[in-house]
Formats: sequence, C-alpha cells, structure tokens
Amino acid sequence: MKAYDANEYWETVVNTIQDGVMIVDLKGRIVSINQALEDITGYSREEFLGAPCSILNCSSCQIMRGNTSCHWCVMFEKGELRKQRCAVTRKDGAVVHVVKNASVLRDAAGVVIGAVETMTDVTDLLDKETQIETYRRELLAEDTFHGLMGRSPAMAQVYDMIVNAAQSDAPVIIFGESGTGKELAASAVHAEGARRTRPFVKVNCAALSEALLESELFGHVKGAYTGAYKSRAGRFETAEDGDIFLDEIGDMPLTTQVKLLRVLEDKVIERVGDSTPIPVQARIISATNRDLTALIEQGAFRRDFYYRINVIPIRMPPLRERPEDIPLLAESYFRRTKLKCGKNIQGISGEAMDLLLRYPWPGNVRELKSAFEYAFIACRGDMLEPRDMPHDLVSRALGPKPAQATEENLEAIKRERLVRALQAAQGNQSDAAKLLGLSRTTIWSQIKRYGLR
Repeated sequence: MKAYDANEYWETVVNTIQDGVMIVDLKGRIVSINQALEDITGYSREEFLGAPCSILNCSSCQIMRGNTSCHWCVMFEKGELRKQRCAVTRKDGAVVHVVKNASVLRDAAGVVIGAVETMTDVTDLLDKETQIETYRRELLAEDTFHGLMGRSPAMAQVYDMIVNAAQSDAPVIIFGESGTGKELAASAVHAEGARRTRPFVKVNCAALSEALLESELFGHVKGAYTGAYKSRAGRFETAEDGDIFLDEIGDMPLTTQVKLLRVLEDKVIERVGDSTPIPVQARIISATNRDLTALIEQGAFRRDFYYRINVIPIRMPPLRERPEDIPLLAESYFRRTKLKCGKNIQGISGEAMDLLLRYPWPGNVRELKSAFEYAFIACRGDMLEPRDMPHDLVSRALGPKPAQATEENLEAIKRERLVRALQAAQGNQSDAAKLLGLSRTTIWSQIKRYGLR
C-alpha cells in the first residue's frame, strides 16, 4: 500500500479502534476525534471539534486547570503520559473511569504542534475490582471463623474444639448432619495447626467404588489392574506430612477400613499391586453424617477402626439447635447473594425473617444458602418477602414453632437482628428500618425496649 493510500484510509482505521482517540492543538482545542470517543463520552463530533479539551473534565487535569494556555498539561511538559488512571465526565454527567495514554505531536522540524490521547474505558473493570474487594471483606468478616459463622454458645464450643484439636497430631473426626459445615471445620483444623503450610488433601469416600477408593488413597503400580497403564501415587503420599480429609468415612468398605487401620497403627501404606511399604506422616481428619455406633452394631463398621479415628471428636450442631445464629447467617447470605446476582433488593422483611426462624432447617446451613439463591430469583420487589421463599420452606414454617425457639430466645434474636441492622446502617435508624422492613417508629421503639444507644 502506498503512503497516499494509507492516508486515505486512516480515518477508517482510527474509527475501528475501540479506544477513544483525540488530537488537540497547542492551545488545547480539539481538532480530531474517533467514533469510540463519541461512544465513551456521549459528545458528538460536532460538539468536540474546536472545543477545549477541558470539556471532558478529566480528574488528572484539575490541579492546573484555569491557565490561559495548554502548557498546564503535564503531558506537554513531559512529552508523554503512560497508563494514567483517571476519570472523565460524560455529557449526561456520568463519570467514566479511563486509562489514558498521550504523546506530543511534532512536525518534520521537531517542533511540537499538538498532542494525541487515547482513552480506554475501564469502568467495568473497576466495578469488578470493587466487587472483588467487597467479597474479600465479606469473607474476612469478624463474625466468621475460617468460613464458619455463628456466635451461639454451640458454635463457640465448636471453635474451641477446633483450636484444641489443631494443636494435636491425633486423628480428628467431625460428626454432623449434612449441610452443617463439616468440610469447613476440617479445613479450620488444618489452618489452625502447625501443618497449615503443608498439603490439605480431600477424599470423598462415598463417591468411589472399593477398588477405586483404595487406588485413590494408596496409589497403584503399573499393571495392578485393567487400565493401570502407569504407576500413580495415592492421596496419602500426596498429603506428605500435612492432613488428609476423609469425608463420608461411614461409607468406607470394611476391607479399606482394615488397611487404614494399619496406616494409623504402623504409619505405612502399600500401593495396590505392590508389597513395598511406604512410610506416611499425614494426619487423618475424617467426617460423617452417619451414626457409626449403629453401623458397628449392624456389622457395617469395624469397632477397632472406630476407636482409632474417634480420638478427638467434634460435633457440628444442626441449625435448628442454634436459632440465634439464623439472623446473622441470613444477613450474610443476603449480602453475598446480592453481590453475586446484582439485583437491587434492599433487605429481608420482618415477616420473611420470622419465617426463617420458624423453619426447622433439615438441610441446615447449606439449605439456608440455597433458599436465598432461590428467593433472589423469585423476588420482584425491593424486599425479600415470605412469598419469595421456597414453597416447602413456607409450608413447613407455618406449622408450630420449634421447641427451642422460646419467647425469651426470640426476643434475644430480635435484639441481635436490630443490632446487626443498626451496625450495617452505621447507626442510621431510617436505613436500619429499610433493611428490616419495619417502620422507623418501630425501630425507635425497639431501641428503647432493648436499651440500645
């Protein structure tokens, strides 16, 4: 392509670029722009041409604005700007965050005759960074303990047991119904102990057949069985001197229990298809939602193996045994779900919160989290109402109140909910009222009744 052909098509090339491009003369007057700059700023080409570059109200130029020439611009002093983050104002008044690059333009004699700027719209990227930071603050909230949440006496006891168990090398077993946070508790034991810098390896004992489970745990040598085309290390070797988490250990076959018993007693394993002992140092942390003593009576679980893994037991309480934690959990899942889905829902109504307190939660914390994900999809207003909750939850919650939720407990729960709302609203009673779906008068009355400042 000849030079004059390139010049002829230059405008088409510039308008193809997604970044905004602007050329100004020595006095800061705009002499050329591309289509992308019109899209970013909302100004038309006619409004730009001949206008001062200050029309964009760039935040990086505010300090020197007001001078009679364009030499106030840092770029004219330095000759260029690279990757400068700033904000410009659109025609409609909205702020657009951009990354700016600029350079002076010189004629054939080297004399500065103007400047060119490119602007990359990073507003969406900045919004994502803000969202990530919000997620980070949520995950590091003061009411969480390694992801576990709750301030009830039952959870305080769990936290104490986790800290104590972490200081020992003895096997730990975590009992609890499905959805109570057993895996989080196992991770917390690892994170609190001296092995925190070593591997934390997870194995679900219920997800694998007997043959695959043994190969997964102990590894195998080439040719050990059909499909074993090469030797492979097992999870115990991978865990090294860290922790290995055996989830759903109540579903482990009896033959595998016998082999694990040897691991616990002799600290050695043998790969499937080989008899060479391999020393291992990993500590076993196990978990189950089954009644192991009942399985022992049925002959489905070895008594000697039970005694070896049940050295430090930790029991995760079901959610129905700690109703005072429900408002705290509900508000946390509300915030997290709102961040994830982006719907402009202001809070949980008082009626919806009462519904959550009345429900027995057979699926525990996992079910509560799922209920909020459903509610955000179903909600068409600006508050989560009982009608937005899953049908089964609503129908079961309309029955008698659970025995644990006495009037005294409910008053304590309501007080805690009010305190949390006031903290979230930074003491603003009107905002707290919106979060709880109550009137400002009711909030004031409750503040007085509970003796809050």
